[in-house]
Amino acid sequence: MNFSENSKVWIYQSTRELTEAEVARISHVLADFTTGWTAHNNQLKAGFEIRYNRFLVLIVDETQAGASGCSIDKSVNLMKALEQEFNITLFDRFNIAYRDGEEIKSVGRFEFEELIKQGKVDAETIVYNNLVPTLADLDTKWEVPFKNSWHRQVFGGLVTA
Repeated sequence: MNFSENSKVWIYQSTRELTEAEVARISHVLADFTTGWTAHNNQLKAGFEIRYNRFLVLIVDETQAGASGCSIDKSVNLMKALEQEFNITLFDRFNIAYRDGEEIKSVGRFEFEELIKQGKVDAETIVYNNLVPTLADLDTKWEVPFKNSWHRQVFGGLVTA
């Protein structure tokens, strides 16, 4: 399915990497959900992606029909059900993902601060901005160096280099 670059996205970050079997099962659940996702009885043009076996991305192209509060609530309830089924956490906004070589790691806020102080996270470290609102932003502003992210505003005073 082709989506407008202005399509709305919601990114849910798992606190751990998902196994291939979990990704397969979650993909099946998300495919079923997005196929039947509606807002005020209007079918949403919706899809999903699972990136790096860690990030669940829901996409709605609102040129056809816009997501409403009730339809968004349905997606939140689905994500909560996935948390329960797979024993994962998807709503921890203090869990910060970053790239360490080829590996994506996630840690809590205080551990992230320690990594910065130790120089293990610096201005060039790739971080993930799960707050991007559109598909275009997902492609251009989601996976960025620390120095170009919201992380710099919060933690920038700790970066020495």
